[in-house]
Amino acid sequence: MASTFLLYDHQLETAGVIAFYWLLNIGYCLKLKQYAIIDVCIVAFGFVLRVLAGGVSTSIHLSKWIVLMTFLLMLFLSFAKRRDDVVRMNETGHAPRQNTIRYNLTFINQAITITSSVTLVCYIMYTVSPETIQNFHTDYLYLTSVFVLVGLLRYIQIAVVDKKSGDPTKVILRDRFTQLIVLAFGLAFLFIIYVLR
Repeated sequence: MASTFLLYDHQLETAGVIAFYWLLNIGYCLKLKQYAIIDVCIVAFGFVLRVLAGGVSTSIHLSKWIVLMTFLLMLFLSFAKRRDDVVRMNETGHAPRQNTIRYNLTFINQAITITSSVTLVCYIMYTVSPETIQNFHTDYLYLTSVFVLVGLLRYIQIAVVDKKSGDPTKVILRDRFTQLIVLAFGLAFLFIIYVLR
């Protein structure tokens, strides 16, 4: 009986998160996407809500660092995507989105720099936090920060130099360097938690 009640309680919490995500998306589509900065924050927060819904529905405790990193990384990617819009606007004279005129390359470049820097710091804080050390039984995870730094720098290079940051999924699927970084990060993470303990 108790387990049934607990399951029902989680269903209510999950439904609440999903309902909020749904309402946020409606607000975004109807009006909020027109406002610069607010638009990318909503996109990033939407991913946080997805993570929270997964955590609540499966009764998995989410680290505050995971939540923060999700928001910051998605904010970084969203700004990089907006940079692609600004580049197209500068080249064609036509704004791909209504709020693109409220962005320019100087602002976008600074926003990308800030969000990538804070994302890296947040990841480092996650790897050295007592909670993470206790969960993985190692204090060497900070070594994987090198791959996070290189990954962020590579994406900035794609955005600023190559001007191809419009679709993060395509970047991951097509860029061999990025794929190697992700693979190296995964292997290093596994090596540290299973071998170097």
